[in-house]
Amino acid sequence: MRPRREADRIRVPDARGVDFRMVGPTRTCVGCRKRAPAAELIRFVVAGSGVDLRLQPDPSRRLPGRGAHLHPDPACFALAERRRAFGRALRLTGVADTGLLAEHIRTVMPHGTTDDVAMVATSRPSKVGRPR
Repeated sequence: MRPRREADRIRVPDARGVDFRMVGPTRTCVGCRKRAPAAELIRFVVAGSGVDLRLQPDPSRRLPGRGAHLHPDPACFALAERRRAFGRALRLTGVADTGLLAEHIRTVMPHGTTDDVAMVATSRPSKVGRPR
């Protein structure tokens, strides 16, 4: 067996996008696409069939079926809705009702709603008036 080249070795913990400080399973948020420990994310599954599809939160992480994960943050929820990420993550062909999931996020974070103005991204400050 040939010796490994120096470039193949991981030198720092954050090399190659891996965070070795995380303990336990990690999942990716379908809204912001950031990885986080599964305990920090809300798991949800599809309930119903045919035309009557709805996203159901699964706080106990025990419901059957394909699940996806989301930060309990209205901004991540809005971003996932805008990107149509729910259907892709759960491999759905139809459009699912997000009402139950939105209500669950509102109860988890009572100070924000999914229709909150704080979710709108603020633009960068204007360059007008800056010295060059």
